[in-house]
Amino acid sequence: MDNMLLIGFMLGAPIGFFVASWFGYQRAGSFEALATALGIANRSKNDPAFAAKLHAVRTGTELKPAGPPKPTKPSGAPLRLLALLQAESRLVDFLLENIQGATDEQIGQAVREVHKKAQAALKQHLVLEPILPGNEDDRVTVPKGFDPSAIRVVGNVTGEPPFTGAIQHPGWKVKEMKLATPAEGADEFVIQPAEVQIA
Repeated sequence: MDNMLLIGFMLGAPIGFFVASWFGYQRAGSFEALATALGIANRSKNDPAFAAKLHAVRTGTELKPAGPPKPTKPSGAPLRLLALLQAESRLVDFLLENIQGATDEQIGQAVREVHKKAQAALKQHLVLEPILPGNEDDRVTVPKGFDPSAIRVVGNVTGEPPFTGAIQHPGWKVKEMKLATPAEGADEFVIQPAEVQIA
């Protein structure tokens, strides 16, 4: 009985394939057209955009072209510190103010006030530490495998590290940051909101 089933399957499968191919050939008109139709069906199954175009052609509807993708708005997180310095010391106001007509004494007074408040804000919200120990012009050795994002080697640089030179700037690194997360839905690109006093 098992042999009969096996023989039936072996005879039936090719016959079924032949019959299906023959009907496909009759509808398509040629084996080339049949192959093209099968290729279109396969692509339509795997490509939603192609399937939408094919549907529009078959139904005679107008396919609206997809507009260019909207640019992704960058994160405003890096601006939080700038907004804080504006709120605490009016730093942005000072930097954008036209001081061409101001006297040195007026500028000095303004700088002293901005410096005092901005420094207090930095110390309150950031824990900063120098990258290199020492002061400017101190001799230092930059070891092999140093982090180029933390130490920039300038001047007559030849060969491979270690390098020995003078500190131009010890650098700064943020060890800890204590900035409040903005309220839900707040636009972080607003450095300071406009103020309107209603009379």
